[in-house]
Amino acid sequence: MLVMTPPKSLQKLELINSIQCLGIAYHFEREIEESLSYFYTSYGEEWFSDNLHAVALSFRLLRQQGYYVSPDAFRKFTNGQGNYKEALVNDAKGMLSLYEASQFRIHGEEILDKALNFTYSQLKLTLPKLSNSFLGKQVSNALKFPIKDGVVRVETRKYISIYEEDESHNDVLLKFAKLDFNLLQRLHKKELCDITRWWKELEMVKALPYARDRVVELYFLSLGVYFEPQYSIARKILTKVLYFASITDDTYDIYGTLDELTLLTNAIER
Repeated sequence: MLVMTPPKSLQKLELINSIQCLGIAYHFEREIEESLSYFYTSYGEEWFSDNLHAVALSFRLLRQQGYYVSPDAFRKFTNGQGNYKEALVNDAKGMLSLYEASQFRIHGEEILDKALNFTYSQLKLTLPKLSNSFLGKQVSNALKFPIKDGVVRVETRKYISIYEEDESHNDVLLKFAKLDFNLLQRLHKKELCDITRWWKELEMVKALPYARDRVVELYFLSLGVYFEPQYSIARKILTKVLYFASITDDTYDIYGTLDELTLLTNAIER
């Protein structure tokens, strides 16, 4: 699918974006890297004319992939005072893309700081006019959980439902995303069962009754670090490490005396 899409096109970038938002990008890592690398080297910092959506989407996907792209690409959308043109508010899709792109700003990029403030305030005003449309649901979710900050599996589940309502959605891609989500969910449930069994066998509730029961919470935290099937063992190990860190934290906060904690600290430092 990625191979057959024209390499120098907005269609290619939108396909990559859909694949990533649907949570199936790990199946196409090589193809996505090759596509974005080709796009970056072919275009450099030359961008699609005055198409705000195209420029912003290109910028975000490349920065997300680790390529440095100058924010000067957005100067064409500003006026003489350096503020974004008011006419842009009529392009809700472009504004959403600019909002998501501004999340990938780095220190000192004033033009992106302004982009974030401008798009956030204007999208909030525009949202009621978008009704219950596909774009409206995207905007509503993005204002709460931008792509950069969302929990991947949670956002994937939401995006699958939103994407299904898009009249131009790709049926094959949607079916594959649903199947992949269900298969991964089954794997994640099994991992959680294994970890819960391990926790019960430790009998920590009896040994350390003051410690919080955070096994499920900590597993979901590890799931936010890496959800892909090849990292199954890593998720289990990380959850166990976090659990013992949580026990240590509770010991310091609510159980140990100053003398006991001093001895424990010295032992850990040794």
